[in-house]
Amino acid sequence: MNNNKFSFELLHADSQTAARRSRFHTPHGPVEMPAFMPVGTLGTVKGLEIEHVRQTGTQMVLGNTYHLTLRPGEDVVRELGGLHDFMGWQGPILTDSGGFQLYSLAKMTKVDDRKAVFRSHIDGQLLELSPEHAIRIQEALGSDVAMVLDHVIGLPAPREAVRDAMRRTIDWAERCRAAGRRDDQAQFAIVQGGLDADLRVECAQKLVDMDFPGYAVGGLSVGEEPAEMLQVLEATVPALPVDRPRYLMGVGRPEDLLQSIRRGIDLFDCVMPTRNGRNATAFTDHGRIRLRNLKYERDPRPIDENCPCAACRRSMGYLRHLFMAREMLGPILLSMHNICYYQRLLADARDAIEADLYEEFCKSKLSGWAKQEIE
Repeated sequence: MNNNKFSFELLHADSQTAARRSRFHTPHGPVEMPAFMPVGTLGTVKGLEIEHVRQTGTQMVLGNTYHLTLRPGEDVVRELGGLHDFMGWQGPILTDSGGFQLYSLAKMTKVDDRKAVFRSHIDGQLLELSPEHAIRIQEALGSDVAMVLDHVIGLPAPREAVRDAMRRTIDWAERCRAAGRRDDQAQFAIVQGGLDADLRVECAQKLVDMDFPGYAVGGLSVGEEPAEMLQVLEATVPALPVDRPRYLMGVGRPEDLLQSIRRGIDLFDCVMPTRNGRNATAFTDHGRIRLRNLKYERDPRPIDENCPCAACRRSMGYLRHLFMAREMLGPILLSMHNICYYQRLLADARDAIEADLYEEFCKSKLSGWAKQEIE
């Protein structure tokens, strides 16, 4: 990593697995890895004031290029001090490039080798997003890490379609690299190739030749089975540099996080903790608690007596009442709990790696989650 504003330290490699304990230095502070980023698509982690996000133990958050350029517009964000000042978060920020929207908004999107053209989901206006434009937007936003524009397609897909998207992703990565102007923003490349191990390795090798400061594995959690995702990681991760961060995009079940760390991934993001929190579901070491269940109506226990979050200072009976009464405090508290749970899980994973106990840690957690719900 040549930019002196960014550096990556590999602190310890687990003796039994490919899990790594590492530290990624950015202009807004270090990120202890493995790490999880809550999703702040529009400059906010849904329902949470930024101090609440800090209290969960979060180190780094994610914003989205496509959504922020539509509302309020990157020029507005730049004029108001950049994304850090705009949202009040002075820690590291990573911005996605808009590539995922090529998949999620496929019916409103046209893609060719030059660019993607979206029809806004807000007002129907056209938005052209080329690799160069994606980088200009992210530089205006001022994130610490800018993701290159990639072409994400749904799975399963014909091999020719997967190869075409992979080829376009490689070309766009090179164009993003050439378009970058800020020395206080690192670009991460994104490995595509569907479920085809050969295509994934080919893509990784060509991106590694471009010498990016970090690498992501993208195009997963788009319809494939968890076992297929893990097979992709087993093929792809060994082709990535040891001395750069490895980021698995958009994957967020706790079991998937631990299995991916086991295979050498350092960084994650997902809407799962907040989306589940808004829908009355809490994550615990014993599986998910669905608080709308009648059996919690008179339950005096906290979700987790060892959790320091505000939700766990209340009873499950009270939290259930908030959801049944449609009080907005319920989704807020449960979102805080779920993010806090994810951050505690990743902190414990870091400790387990340092102690060469990650395999035992992983087995213990997976066994607890297998119940899915507290009896």
